[in-house]
Amino acid sequence: MEKVRKQARLWLCISLALILLCGIVVSAVQTDGGKVVMKELNLETDAGYSMSAYLFIPPTASAENPVPGIVTSHGYLNNKEMQDANYVELARRGYVVLAIDQPCHGDSEVLANNGADGVYNGALALSRMPFVDVSKIGVTGHSMGGMSCNRAIASDNAALEAGLYDTRVISAVLLNCADATYVDADGNFANIYGGRDIAILSAQYDEFFHKYTDDQGVAREAPFFMEGINAQSFLNFGEDPAGKPALQADTIYTRQVDGEEAIRVIYRPDIIHPWSHFSAKATKSVIEFFDAAFGAPTAIASTNQTWQWKEAFNFVGLIGFAIFLCAFSILMVFTPKFEDLRADEPVEPAKVADKKGLLWFWCSLAVGALFSMLIYRWILNVGTGMKVGQTEAMGLGLWSTLCGLFTILSMVVFYFAYGKKNGMDLKAVGAAIGFKKLLKTILLAFIVVIVGYGLIFVLDYFFFADFRIWTLALKAFELPILRFWPYMLLFLTFYIASSVATNCFNYNNVGGKFNGILNALFVTLPALILPWMQYATYYGAKHMLWGGDAMHILWLFPIVLILFGSTIINRVIYKATKNPYLGGIINALIVGILTITNTCSTLMN
Repeated sequence: MEKVRKQARLWLCISLALILLCGIVVSAVQTDGGKVVMKELNLETDAGYSMSAYLFIPPTASAENPVPGIVTSHGYLNNKEMQDANYVELARRGYVVLAIDQPCHGDSEVLANNGADGVYNGALALSRMPFVDVSKIGVTGHSMGGMSCNRAIASDNAALEAGLYDTRVISAVLLNCADATYVDADGNFANIYGGRDIAILSAQYDEFFHKYTDDQGVAREAPFFMEGINAQSFLNFGEDPAGKPALQADTIYTRQVDGEEAIRVIYRPDIIHPWSHFSAKATKSVIEFFDAAFGAPTAIASTNQTWQWKEAFNFVGLIGFAIFLCAFSILMVFTPKFEDLRADEPVEPAKVADKKGLLWFWCSLAVGALFSMLIYRWILNVGTGMKVGQTEAMGLGLWSTLCGLFTILSMVVFYFAYGKKNGMDLKAVGAAIGFKKLLKTILLAFIVVIVGYGLIFVLDYFFFADFRIWTLALKAFELPILRFWPYMLLFLTFYIASSVATNCFNYNNVGGKFNGILNALFVTLPALILPWMQYATYYGAKHMLWGGDAMHILWLFPIVLILFGSTIINRVIYKATKNPYLGGIINALIVGILTITNTCSTLMN
């Protein structure tokens, strides 16, 4: 086992080096090599709640030389870091950028309901900064953030009418994967934006927006948006498009409105709704729109983008974090306090006794994956339909619990129908564990998770960096969010049962060295198959297979990496400890924290 300890030390050093590299590169990209000042703010808004935000101040901005300012907003169930492509690229081009956490999201205050009015409060905050040109304040928001932009325009108009302000606060709006307001209160086409510059970034395969019913009464989804009356009315500055020539996407249209030249444009990148966070095409459109509206203080080609380096090294940090969990766990079982959790020798795979055993192996993997896939849409609708503080955590937690219970049932059936008759010893494989040893396992799991998340907080403090890839994010958080800790308990059953099944029952010579990957693949299959079915239909037939469950299908994208990665982590820790519960508890805690800190939270009455 000395070799195992030496290897763990080496991998621990590698993991820390990757994490440090992540922080350094992410910080360099976010600050454009140290030229842009980046701050984290906690704003007391005019609406009476506190709002967390990142503020980016380019070197050209000063009270003597105010520059345009832009508010960026994430969508539902996300946080300010999801706008990194936009805030990195806009700040590089000399704009002051305020990237907000909407109320009930990220580090902003949790309220009794999600009003999603953060954009207007962000615009008001920018208007009071001396280095911001108050005549050139823009806003952009993705999905729910786009809806918040529309609310901001309504609030801006109302403030003008009430005489609260002499001039409007917001001059330009880009609605990212969100619809504009096309009609007035009476249902007639209208230009509620006035002389502001407005753009819609309409993903060609958006799952939630840009839908309409055509003249024949056929419901059309986003691929047909440009043919619809809403898109055409928008480009015609709120006029009824009947009888007018069809206007095109990716073309800027201008018109004199209220004595000023106004812009209307619809961008149509061939992406899905959440891919806009991760798209060079979408980011290019954002850059080009605000350049057309305000003129970029620092001229840089829209194709010259560096945010991808941030994303790449956020992922490097995520890999380093996974390695750290394994290496640190293994080294801890070499300490006097936890040495009784260590295996005497590295665990070797068992041999499958006969064809019947082989059949049990394959069938248990396949049936587990099938059960998980079949119940997913049903249980997610049940969970998210409950009146709870975190509907996403409830839905995914219930799915995890049912899958865990099914896994336990499968192991019980296997043991009594085949395993016990063929000499399977639950204690020998680590499935049977004493109470004292279990308590030590729980204690060590908490230590590993606390130290691991400690690294995330250190990285956030020094570099404003975290570990993420696309919609999967391990980030620092404000401690009050831990009031939602009971939802974390819903993940324990699955991740512990999955580790026991993967290691005590399915760690054998099937697949050779790739046995762990084989197990991980089957655990991940439901999260692979369901999105494939949804998007093969969408791209092929131009409509979704499960339109009503579009949000729930999207949640599976990060779960692919979570399920695959957690299974590999379980196997690595088990081989050194012969303890399937340690990795299972660690993964359950990590996934639980990840879930409750990356969603929408509301206070319950």
